[in-house]
Amino acid sequence: MKPQATLLLTGHDVRHLLSLDECLAAVETAFRLHGEGKTAQPGVLGVHVLNGGFHIKAGVLDLKRPYFAAKVNGNFPCNGSHGNLPTIQGLIVLADAENGFPLAVMDSVEITALRTAAATAVAAKYLARRDSRVATVCGCGVQGAFQLRALCRVVRIDKAYAFDSDPEKALQFAKQLANDLRFEITAVSDLGIAVRQSDICVTCTTALRYFLKREDVKPGTFVAAVGADNPEKQEIDPALMAESKIVTDVLQQCATIGDLHHALQSGAVTVADVHGELGEVVAGKKAGRTSEKEVIVFDSTGMALQDVAVAAIVHEKAVLAKFGITLIYSLNSHQFLSYGIS
Repeated sequence: MKPQATLLLTGHDVRHLLSLDECLAAVETAFRLHGEGKTAQPGVLGVHVLNGGFHIKAGVLDLKRPYFAAKVNGNFPCNGSHGNLPTIQGLIVLADAENGFPLAVMDSVEITALRTAAATAVAAKYLARRDSRVATVCGCGVQGAFQLRALCRVVRIDKAYAFDSDPEKALQFAKQLANDLRFEITAVSDLGIAVRQSDICVTCTTALRYFLKREDVKPGTFVAAVGADNPEKQEIDPALMAESKIVTDVLQQCATIGDLHHALQSGAVTVADVHGELGEVVAGKKAGRTSEKEVIVFDSTGMALQDVAVAAIVHEKAVLAKFGITLIYSLNSHQFLSYGIS
């Protein structure tokens, strides 16, 4: 009998194996399956510490085979200014959901960034106006760049604005992305003016108090609220949430840790006011955009099924390409005995 093996995949391996287009397709599939009721409810656990926090997200998807994945990420916003470590660090464990065998352990940073941006792009595909051409990105870090690149896969963006609490960061973002994407990107200091000229606004910051206000957003705008992934973070004015069609990635999760959480706490909305989950829209169970004038807010807290779908692709490609370090599991002694570099 052929011995079982577990792959160890570095961030470099993941970057080499995973494309944005593959990630987009995988994330859309994950949302569709969830919307069709073909998945168990994904789980999330958050643990807060002095300078940041950890979250564990886990879920199961039946793809080419049944997969389970659990991601453990640390999120420490001050790492960039206080040291050389990235804000987000972590690992994903991918397992066979039929027998529990660990198929792979892989770096989670690239997958988290890509699948988060992919969720925004999938949401924009179903919820943004088809004639959307101008976007504002709030938060000009690594995630902001992924967000704009992903948006360009589903919407014909020809102009963008970049806003950040650090003006120099916004300038560098605008310069680099304009060269790569070949359209005009302008760094701005007045967020309200930029958003009022935009069709799409993405917020991907670590803000603890809302900064995108009701009066900043014109009719017909699609807003992707990405940054709030714990109860302390907030980006969207509850009054804006109250006047918008709200679509969540996972309703229960957003009600606990997303911008929806703050809107609920303030009394601006109730759970009954939420239009539905993105999976329901993708699956055709709920309508997407029904008016050119409605403002739609997508509350994106990060669904574990996104991680499962993308990690499965990475593992399947790694096996075919013989990437990573292989840990050999002995079926006789029931333990890992050796490893080799593929």
